[in-house]
Amino acid sequence: MLRDQHVSEVAPVITLTEAAAKEIRKIKAENGLGDEVPVRIGIKGGGCSGFTYTFDFDSKRSKFDLEFESHGMKVVVDKKSHLYIDGTEVDWSYSLMDRGLKFKNPSAKGSCGCGTSFIYEAKEQETSLPTLQF
Repeated sequence: MLRDQHVSEVAPVITLTEAAAKEIRKIKAENGLGDEVPVRIGIKGGGCSGFTYTFDFDSKRSKFDLEFESHGMKVVVDKKSHLYIDGTEVDWSYSLMDRGLKFKNPSAKGSCGCGTSFIYEAKEQETSLPTLQF
C-alpha cells in the first residue's frame, strides 16, 4: 500500500492522460514553474452538482497529502479529496466548444453541463456477516 504519506507503491489512483500532462507542462512553463512543482487536484463543496474539482500548482505539502506520479508529473491530493476522486482520470479536451481539463471520476453519479462539478456516489463496500449455526 503506502510506504509513507507521500509516495504510493501501487498504481496511481489519480491519473493524467498523456494529453493532459502535455498541456499542463505547457501551462507550467508559461508560468515559470519547474518540474519540482506538483499538480494539486482536489474537491470542495459547491458548484451546481454538489462538489467542484480544484486544480492548482502547489509546492506545499502536508501530512494529509498523498502523492502520485502520472506521465512523469507529480500529482498531490489531500486525503479527504482522495475519498471522493479515487480512480479519477484527468484528461484534456481540444474541442473548440469545450477546451480544457476533463475529469473522468468513477464515483461521480452525475455532473453538470460544464463538467467541473459532480454528484458523489459512495462505492459499495462488501460486508459479509458470519453465519451463525444453531
